[in-house]
Amino acid sequence: MTATPSPDTPPSTMMTDEEYGALRASAALWAGTSVLITDERGRVLIQHVDYRTTCLLPGGAVDANESPAQGAARELHEELGVTMIVGRGLAVDWVSADSLNAPAGMRFPGEILHVYDGGTWDDEQIAAIRLPDHEIRSVEFVEPARLPDLMSPGDARRALSALRARINAAGPALLENGLPISPTVLDRAGALRTARARHHLPFHAGPAPERLSVVQVWGWLLGPDGRVLVLLEPDTGAALLPGGAPELPDRDDPLITLRREVREEAAAGLGKALFLGHLRDPDKPYARLRYASPLTRLGPPPVDPATGRTHIRVLATPEQALELFDWGLPAAGQLAAVHQARARLGIPRAARQPLTELPDATDLTTL
Repeated sequence: MTATPSPDTPPSTMMTDEEYGALRASAALWAGTSVLITDERGRVLIQHVDYRTTCLLPGGAVDANESPAQGAARELHEELGVTMIVGRGLAVDWVSADSLNAPAGMRFPGEILHVYDGGTWDDEQIAAIRLPDHEIRSVEFVEPARLPDLMSPGDARRALSALRARINAAGPALLENGLPISPTVLDRAGALRTARARHHLPFHAGPAPERLSVVQVWGWLLGPDGRVLVLLEPDTGAALLPGGAPELPDRDDPLITLRREVREEAAAGLGKALFLGHLRDPDKPYARLRYASPLTRLGPPPVDPATGRTHIRVLATPEQALELFDWGLPAAGQLAAVHQARARLGIPRAARQPLTELPDATDLTTL
């Protein structure tokens, strides 16, 4: 009989294969898998099931001799009628035995649950969903901030952590009971736990008609590496671009408004500002202006005089920034205008990468 050294015992101690197998089996966990799918507005697909009161991501238990990725693909086919390969992991969660209040008869030992990226689905992919005759009553896409109201606490934490990991682009998050072991700035700020800024207003590349009152001036402030400055509210995690509402001392000059606001909110300085266009509310005589400008300096984070709070400042690609907002399909036109302005300013296009927090005065030449 072969004797196997146990990694849990001193090197001089030997165990039989049966003893070693029994020891490892006593610490065995279940294995589960799930898939995070969003629509083009960044809303998350959840399933209403007939066997519990809370909602779930697509997924389930991993079968014997099946990899978690294979299990995720099988579950998508069984639950949504969709055939696809899932190969990009977003999170691995260690779920403790005492975290679910599972019935004693279930003898729940804990679980390792993998979350995979199912991608962003367009209308055609969503229309192709076919539900089974049982288990899945319906599916819907919901704002990320609604997940804690619709899912169990652990499931909601895991889904939000996985979504933040997808936006952050730093690789899969390692979780314990849904919480990251090494939280990113999005985790620490609690991004997506409150409803994202929603502006489903058409974007117009031309100047705003004079009859419209300018109620907002926001800027896409581009660092030397092509990423933009995004502000996160310290108490809600809500994201916004630097800028704000005109004030009387601004003398109806939107650039004065923009420079004042970004100085007050972010201690930032601007270079040459290029006008991108405006958003127009069809029901109100208002215009919201958008500019792009190089970010020339960044001082210590200030207290915003309008709110009394100090924003968390991060650099993100323009695409990552949009994932933190709910601007609908019109955002595509604004994004295209940002990249046109970036090219005119001679700034490179940033590759997708982890968000960078800027807690102190920053030497922008190092970016």
